[in-house]
Amino acid sequence: MKTLQLLLTLTILTIYGCSNSETSIITMDTHDDINVENFTESLNYTMNTDTQVNLPKMIEGGLDVAWFIVYTGQGELDKEGYIAAHDNAMAKFDAINRLVSVYAPDLIELALTSDDVYRIHKKGKKVAMIGVENAYPIGLDTSNVKKYWEKGARYMSLAHNGHSQFSDSNTGERDGVYLHNGLSELGKEMVHLLNYYGIMIDISHPSKEAIRQMIEVSKAPVIASHS
Repeated sequence: MKTLQLLLTLTILTIYGCSNSETSIITMDTHDDINVENFTESLNYTMNTDTQVNLPKMIEGGLDVAWFIVYTGQGELDKEGYIAAHDNAMAKFDAINRLVSVYAPDLIELALTSDDVYRIHKKGKKVAMIGVENAYPIGLDTSNVKKYWEKGARYMSLAHNGHSQFSDSNTGERDGVYLHNGLSELGKEMVHLLNYYGIMIDISHPSKEAIRQMIEVSKAPVIASHS
């Protein structure tokens, strides 16, 4: 909830301005896709890479907070698919960790709470946060939600372009094919778990009915990170 509170506060400050001269407006991009090939010793975000976001561009453009995205494309809903998806997600978590702990710890830090954002910003550093696009890598073991939270995930979508084990995708509106008619029972369990751990639910890609059910089941507000 603290992360959501930060997003709402920043939105209000941006729209209405800030009357307190001691408070500076923090700028935020809530969805920055990454490629692990840009998180190596020889090529990383300390350099002006051919990407929309990197540290030189954040500094030049005045962007304070970047939400780096652990994205996984939808694959088969079977053991092999879940393993491959898990490996992909872990590689992206590890890449973000390398940026903040190995390549540029003097320039950027990972924030886990809104207090972290303000603390890091006050030190003059850039802020990294982590969102998960598509919960597919969670597999069928919802205890993995805690592991993703421990790795820094602070928002998560339940589906992308293709139906996941948790939720129908917006692709159903195009082709008329659905898997769950909204959320699966496992998807409803996921909503409760995400609420419990304070991971915001991102509704940017699921189907309309899935979104309706998420809002109905969730005890916390949802977000649309890039809709």
